[in-house]
Amino acid sequence: MPTPQLNLSVVILTDDETDDLVSLIPRIHSALDSLVITYEIIITAGQADENIRQAMQQSQSRLISLPVNKYGSAIVAGIQQAAGDYIIFMDADQTHPAHFLIDLWNVRDTADVIIASRYISNGQALMPMARKVLSKVLNIVFSRGLDLNVRDMSSGFRLYKSHVMKNLVTECAGYDILQEILVKLLMEGCLIREIPFSYRSRINDNSLGRLVNFGLAYLKTFKRLWKLRNSIASADYDARAYDALMPPQRYWQRQRYKHITSLLIGKGKCLDVGCGSSRIIGALPPGSIALDILMRKLRYARRFERTTVQGSIFDLPAPNESFPCVLCSQVIEHVPRANVLDELDRVLQPGGFLILGTPDYAKWQWVFIEWVYKILLPQAYADEHITHYTYRELTDEFVSKRGYKLEAVRYILQGELILGLRKPSK
Repeated sequence: MPTPQLNLSVVILTDDETDDLVSLIPRIHSALDSLVITYEIIITAGQADENIRQAMQQSQSRLISLPVNKYGSAIVAGIQQAAGDYIIFMDADQTHPAHFLIDLWNVRDTADVIIASRYISNGQALMPMARKVLSKVLNIVFSRGLDLNVRDMSSGFRLYKSHVMKNLVTECAGYDILQEILVKLLMEGCLIREIPFSYRSRINDNSLGRLVNFGLAYLKTFKRLWKLRNSIASADYDARAYDALMPPQRYWQRQRYKHITSLLIGKGKCLDVGCGSSRIIGALPPGSIALDILMRKLRYARRFERTTVQGSIFDLPAPNESFPCVLCSQVIEHVPRANVLDELDRVLQPGGFLILGTPDYAKWQWVFIEWVYKILLPQAYADEHITHYTYRELTDEFVSKRGYKLEAVRYILQGELILGLRKPSK
């Protein structure tokens, strides 16, 4: 008989102290049995001492022995060995109480990651003042530095959807893995949620030392994570640019949003080809579809509450003449010419409206702006623009050859071109 699928894997991370396992595991069983779910308990340890062996004898649990008992290595081993649909990581020292497992489980479907957070509303951090101040400062500085929008990124008490973790490749072996996981999941468009948690430190614990190690480990990996977070590969790249700290980037995104959303008014349902993670998705008319080739972009786009479809601009998954409006902004310069303009024309209804945005490479302003942009943000678009269009080429293609009527011409800083084109009626 096949082994039934487990609902939950609870991974207990042990450090130097394992005395608490004997009393902790029965509390875990009591909490999870009240949920009427199938689960397993996994203990990670550098070596199986008497306390661990006693805990395993008294409960249904299994051990992962680690050659080197580093925090990040234990996390990775737990992910690899967990068989549940969800994984919860918790510490063995009982600062992560068993009864809170119920709270994490009850909100499991609201996000891909649920963090037990000390620093959101109704959360508490009952610990020595020096440690509390240091912890808050580290979380504020590092979270803002990576634009994570997470208040308690150093909390290791978390629930993950197993499927988002199984293929995640991590490099960190220490406490900095907590930040690496968040950055890489955000890059894949995953949702992260914090729920309030009351944390009470133990007397004479080593948490201050752990916090210092956490900060040092994070500093070593900050540069690498910052580059990842701000690269075009990040699922929320376009959405975050709207509020970017760099004024030119923020201005550019907001101008694009203003021009395109004004052109969408009154045009009916729209097919947004290559939607990315732009906030424009949230402004699409009812019945619209946001399409992109990258699944991570579509995962992020879920929050805009529009229908999303994975598909290629070279073969749009839509019938002929099926949309009264088609939007394609900042896409055609990233792909070979091939048949992309034909596909946009094919799915647009007669009399329909095409909004087409791309840099105008006939403008010296754009050539200069792109040169500067590559210097300031080389991890962003860099050499992603492989096809260079001009105003004349596009108007010749649509107006002269296809009979479209040019209804709108917009520029952002005389570099980015946005055209509004009306397809002829039959």
